Amino acid sequence: MRRFEGQSFLVTGGGSGIGAATARVLAQEGALVTICGRRREPLEEVASALGVACAYAQGDITVDGDRQRIVDRALAHGGGLDGLINNAGNMYRAPLTDMNETELLNLFHHNVVAAVMMASLCTTALAERKGSVIFIGSIHTRRAFPGASPYAGTKAAVQGLTKVLAAELGEKDIRVNCVLPGAVPTEINERAGLGTAAELEARMHALAPLHALGRIGTAEEVAEAIAYLLAAQWVTGAMLDVDGGLGLGVTPL
Repeated sequence: MRRFEGQSFLVTGGGSGIGAATARVLAQEGALVTICGRRREPLEEVASALGVACAYAQGDITVDGDRQRIVDRALAHGGGLDGLINNAGNMYRAPLTDMNETELLNLFHHNVVAAVMMASLCTTALAERKGSVIFIGSIHTRRAFPGASPYAGTKAAVQGLTKVLAAELGEKDIRVNCVLPGAVPTEINERAGLGTAAELEARMHALAPLHALGRIGTAEEVAEAIAYLLAAQWVTGAMLDVDGGLGLGVTPL
């Protein structure tokens, strides 16, 4: 018996990176998966590769009408909902003296407000199946990277929300947990205009010695941790570091 046979999951930001890897892991384990994102082409590519197990909904989770349409698509595809993986996220970096208020508000809207509203929309369906919500935190709350305070602030908010919502939704038998990835190659920094693909890859690999395990991670390794939390029936309010030891603060001498 595959671990998630007959279960239904919604993965936001499912067209690439950790979201796409999570969709693959869940589908391979027997689940019906719905992915969403703003760009149609990568969604179609992931859904095509996974076949009938995967449906997609193009939309922007910061838009109320889009959120409802995305949730409705997931409910129709899966016949209900066993888990929401709030993976969609944006990046904005700036030193304090150059902070742009509009960019900052947009980042919090996308990374925090939209994720909470998605969870709110899914609560009734999740309660029916004793499901769970997964938020994606970040190593940025464990290690301080100058210039990354906007992103770190959104992830600190998400991690705080995980605990409060775990306490609030426990009476509905809904579990709420958070995964904190370390250095994993994804498109988020490139989409934010922080460098070319080659520049960002070089920067990512330069972080390898700061990990206790001596290497950066993969989206699939984070996806496996997400799958564990979706299946762990007595785990809620947890912060699961999946970072190769980057958060330990190892300093090569």
